[in-house]
Amino acid sequence: MGSVAPLPGDVNMLDRLTGIESRYTELSERLSDPEIAKRPNEFQRLAREAGDLRATVEVAGRYRQALAQREEAEQIIGAGDDDELIELAKAELEELVPAIGDIEAQLKVLLIPKDPSDSRNAIVEVRAGAGGDEAGLFASDLYRLYERYAERNRWTMEPLSSSLNPSGGFKEVIFMVSGEGAFGRLKFESGVHRVQRVPKTEASGRIHTSAASVAVLPEAADIDIQVDPEDLVIDVYRSSGPGGQSVNTTDSAVRITHKPSGLVVSCQDEKSQLKNKAKALKVLRARLLDKEKAEQEAKMSQERRQQIGSGDRSAKIRTYNFPQGRVTDHRVGVSLHQLDDVLDGGIDPFVDELTNADQERRLGQRGTDASA
Repeated sequence: MGSVAPLPGDVNMLDRLTGIESRYTELSERLSDPEIAKRPNEFQRLAREAGDLRATVEVAGRYRQALAQREEAEQIIGAGDDDELIELAKAELEELVPAIGDIEAQLKVLLIPKDPSDSRNAIVEVRAGAGGDEAGLFASDLYRLYERYAERNRWTMEPLSSSLNPSGGFKEVIFMVSGEGAFGRLKFESGVHRVQRVPKTEASGRIHTSAASVAVLPEAADIDIQVDPEDLVIDVYRSSGPGGQSVNTTDSAVRITHKPSGLVVSCQDEKSQLKNKAKALKVLRARLLDKEKAEQEAKMSQERRQQIGSGDRSAKIRTYNFPQGRVTDHRVGVSLHQLDDVLDGGIDPFVDELTNADQERRLGQRGTDASA
């Protein structure tokens, strides 16, 4: 008896998977080429692309195996030669049909075009907003939240620049979080965070509302953003604020101005002028990459630009209500009465919901694009 023809949906899915599997094989071969290993930037770019495809290729293998098992069971049932075999095949088919549906659901998510920046390190900028000293203290709370979140994910966190206010809170703090998928998880933190609580200095017990803004940028590699030294104005000056024995007494602070864009980045945390310059350049590259992405998005439709977590810093995204011990994310309508855990880095429930909402939006968008 001839083979059972695959269903139309299977054919469409398999066609897309074949292209991805071919590309993955090609990338694997190129990465094993000794000549590519001699070009670190090219090797890094290819390895990143292969890493992004690996999960899809693995699930595709399970999908092909399940389809083959379904085809074999259908052939046995169709032949009608052995009643015992037919019963076994029917039982297997009952399990395979929902299993194939589950795998297809996984593949639909995996086949959504990925943000190529998701696997990168993240540069996070936290700034005190409205609320004076209390806003600075809240910015410090957010800094600790992300520090603990990085620890939970076994990422590393490196301070890049900071500025303190008189109360000991942060006017601004910039740091890099390094680890697989750091930007993809942290990007949803971009926006205005609001806190409602009674400040320690408030004698009457009135609840104050303060805010801090968070910006999350993907770390830019040299291959992404080429910065011409001729376009930079580099000033050195004496650090201000608290510091060690040489931080305040030498011209170690660095301010870099990028003439074409007008962007200005300062760094004074290190005693070494060279280290401050290197950190400032990291922040500058990230901001230039973010500016470039924003300009590209501006050319797309309004719907495409209004992505969940895209960094609309004028929007209130989350409220931390201390009197009620509640944290609410306004984008997905999720509230947790676990304030202490959230401030200790327990933001995965929010990030998971935001990731799911973003995937659903892009799935719907892809379906609309396909039917257009």
